[in-house]
Amino acid sequence: MGNCFGCRDESPAPPATGKSPPSSSSWPNKEISAGSSSGTSGTSGSSGTMSGVSSGSEDYRRWPSTGADVGGRVLDVPKLRVFTLAELRAVTRGFKPEMVLGEGGFGRVYKGWADERSLNPAKSSAGVVVAVKKLNHESVQGLQEWQSEVNFLGRLQHPNLVKLLGYCGEDRELLLVYEFMPKGSLENHLFRRGAAFEPLTWETRLKIAIGAARGLAFLHSPETQIIYRDFKASNILLDADFGPKLSDFGLAKSGPAAGRSHVTTRIIGTYGYAAPEYVATGHLYVKSDVYGFGVVLLELLTGLRAHDTNRPSNQVNLVEWARPYIASGGRKLTGLMDQRLGGQYPSKAAANAARLAYNCLCGDPKSRPSMDEVLAKLEEIEARASARGSQDALPPRPAPAARRSPYRGSSRP
Repeated sequence: MGNCFGCRDESPAPPATGKSPPSSSSWPNKEISAGSSSGTSGTSGSSGTMSGVSSGSEDYRRWPSTGADVGGRVLDVPKLRVFTLAELRAVTRGFKPEMVLGEGGFGRVYKGWADERSLNPAKSSAGVVVAVKKLNHESVQGLQEWQSEVNFLGRLQHPNLVKLLGYCGEDRELLLVYEFMPKGSLENHLFRRGAAFEPLTWETRLKIAIGAARGLAFLHSPETQIIYRDFKASNILLDADFGPKLSDFGLAKSGPAAGRSHVTTRIIGTYGYAAPEYVATGHLYVKSDVYGFGVVLLELLTGLRAHDTNRPSNQVNLVEWARPYIASGGRKLTGLMDQRLGGQYPSKAAANAARLAYNCLCGDPKSRPSMDEVLAKLEEIEARASARGSQDALPPRPAPAARRSPYRGSSRP
């Protein structure tokens, strides 16, 4: 649900005017992220993300890909469009209420249309759908989260990270412009009910887990060295083919520095997802992200929220409740699997995924696998399940010719 903890950030006031980008020197060497957890549940259930849900009645044009970000890369400086406030008013049709996609910790997210090449305001019939996030001045978030988003996401290109297209800082207004993700957030598809949210198949869940693991592994790579700090279902957005992309980098941290095992920072995050060592000490490790991944993987398996006060008291925290079941596997795991799967999943693959989640959720961060190891294991699970599925799809072998019994026509001794 995005139940958050932490203290209010006394962020400096946003700039009154001007279009200068935030200083890129703040990344990767300067700490810039603070504030409350972003992506808290919004009124429309989209968790304040740059997303919606396509019910099939509207055809969304996919944002064009240059192919340059297939393997992921880090730019020296952000290459983003600097919008004026007037342009974004035109893009969103004046920030009309009917254009609201959702609302989160930063503020409301509006749907709009822009030309796919120039990013100038465009008619809905000619433009590409974009999502515009606008700061709510009463929010606990502000300039620091906005700067963090621009400085991190503006310089990172990867197929499993959402595209930040531009920003605006004018007349004390802070806005961010993203590609639109038509299938909305993973949170919605796992936990909401209705015609627009059909149950995710096993294959789709595994696809989402693998894509999200690729994005997180890229952030942890030597070239990037970023701790995401806010890995949760509401921050995983889905494209038209349920391809996952990580969003919302307002809490991301650089580091740790050479020779250090962790970054020390204020404790802030979302109940159920934050690693225990971080909650207890404020020490943020790269493998604190791995813990968050384990929680989401557990949500994918069970269809249950990481933290839900509507469940019995011993089941409020999903990890603590489910840990014995995912450790043993077998019938106990079967009883824990999402009932919306209808039993349509390979039991061995599910058991292997549950064991991987168990390892990610280890109390000692040193004992957790790296995201490269997590990704390799998930790809192995997918490959084995695919191979088994191919064997099952082969036509049945003809039955061997019946052999004549030596006892036929006579009484058997």
